[in-house]
Amino acid sequence: MMVQTGVPPMMAKFLVRLFTSDTGSLTAAELTAGLRVSPASVSKAVRWLEERGLARRERDGRRERYVIDERVWYQAWLVSVRSMTLWADCARQGAEVFGDTSAGARLRDTGRFFEHLRRDMAQAAEHWRNLPYDRSAP
Repeated sequence: MMVQTGVPPMMAKFLVRLFTSDTGSLTAAELTAGLRVSPASVSKAVRWLEERGLARRERDGRRERYVIDERVWYQAWLVSVRSMTLWADCARQGAEVFGDTSAGARLRDTGRFFEHLRRDMAQAAEHWRNLPYDRSAP
């Protein structure tokens, strides 16, 4: 499912493995063995996920542990909000370039569409953030 929604396969495997671990954190050695991948693949996946706020590194003595945030889906949603902002800004800039042409009109509509999505998504994230958080609740 993650791959179908745009997450690269290795990053999806890494995220699922972290998410389904008991502690929500694993070492590079545990990931390498559990996923049967190279250390370089783990490094690349971590970098990709860190850039998106979906995982982070923590020192554990001499080792690094890779940790998934308890609010990973909230973080992922915020990444999507930022993407909608980029799409809206790009479309608006394009509309200015094309002016009063049919292409300009399409780009203006596209900008309004993505701005509407961005606003609704940001409101949904804010609503979720303000809900009481009880990990023990089913």
